[in-house]
Amino acid sequence: MSNLDSMQRFTFDNTDVRGELVGLHKSLSAVLSKHDYPEVLKTELGKLMAASALMSATLKYEGRLCLQVRLPGDVSLIQAETTNTGDLRAIARYDESKEIEAVELIGGQLVITLEPAVGKPYQGIVPLESNQLNEAFEYYFKQSEQLGSRFWLACDGTVASGFMLQQLPAAEGSDEDAWDRLSHLASTLKVEELLTLNNETILHRLYHDEDVRLYDEEDLRFACTCSKERTGNAISQMGFEELLEIIVEQGKVSVDCQFCLQHYSFNKEQVSDLFPEKKLH
Repeated sequence: MSNLDSMQRFTFDNTDVRGELVGLHKSLSAVLSKHDYPEVLKTELGKLMAASALMSATLKYEGRLCLQVRLPGDVSLIQAETTNTGDLRAIARYDESKEIEAVELIGGQLVITLEPAVGKPYQGIVPLESNQLNEAFEYYFKQSEQLGSRFWLACDGTVASGFMLQQLPAAEGSDEDAWDRLSHLASTLKVEELLTLNNETILHRLYHDEDVRLYDEEDLRFACTCSKERTGNAISQMGFEELLEIIVEQGKVSVDCQFCLQHYSFNKEQVSDLFPEKKLH
């Protein structure tokens, strides 16, 4: 695997199967450097980031894909986002007073939100019935898209990787047995191989008897979508009166982005601009 964060598509000639490979290094490191997460949480966060990148390959419009794993235990949230331009960010919430030795997914929900730049967002919810994230994504595609999909996700706390196979609508003359054969071969992929080998080597080991077409890599990177404007829109939901009280008590409204820790502050005049129908005196 290269040291560059990337996503790479591959297809098989004369079949209705496509795939994606994702490798995350710097973006994962950037996310983990912002917070002191327990090791087991780093692993799950990395897997979700890889899954977010894989699923973003299905986006056919400008926008953002947000994955949230909502849980009832000491770890309450794991969230990863990817834009159609390859920007990633992620965060987790957990009870810092507890020693987190495992992340229990069973009983939680996977919430998949597609947010197009133009148009209404779409949201799908999948119950988590096992401790394997990949099974939830496979279930989602089966139920919502009626497409056979397989996911393999791995993270060692330093590198995160993902491998996806997806069955496409059948075309005339395509290999009818391809999906079963190719997904079976992919199931022999080992975690250490996914984490350490480059894409060409992985595909050769799995599919040396197949005609595989590997496309150009697409760059991925850590980038936060926060801004002064978006933060202002968010705090305006608190209401004019409550923000005014904060300004009286503290002199300003201070907000830190939970993803990148960027600090934003709003003085009296700036808060007033959020409510043009009112005036602060």
